[in-house]
Amino acid sequence: MGIAENKQVVLNFYDAGARGDMDTCFALLSDDVTWTNIGSTKFSGTYTGKQAIAEDLLGPLFGQLRAGISSQIERLTAEDDIVVAQTSGTAETTNGIPYNNTYCQVIKIRNGQIVAVKEYMDTALIDSVFGAR
Repeated sequence: MGIAENKQVVLNFYDAGARGDMDTCFALLSDDVTWTNIGSTKFSGTYTGKQAIAEDLLGPLFGQLRAGISSQIERLTAEDDIVVAQTSGTAETTNGIPYNNTYCQVIKIRNGQIVAVKEYMDTALIDSVFGAR
């Protein structure tokens, strides 16, 4: 796949997420996907496989949010099989605390699926909103 097709995979992933279509999001992830959140927050670490992402990352995070995270793509940059997405997200915790963060996701694509994500964000904000590890 070329750069344009790889960028489209990422656009499709974010579009499905914006619609709340988690089935499509997960269909765009390879079975052996790894998702790494940098830092030392309670959500940091590497999650391997769709089940680990769903149960160990998204479940605990989204369980503390009223309606998930609304993400906006600010820029996509791609080279070879890597797409870098600069995004911003807005959310509110179940306690009414705003959680508005900026992200940089380095996404590796293989055969039309996301095989790896390394996500950078304001980790101090995560600790202040969700509590330290």
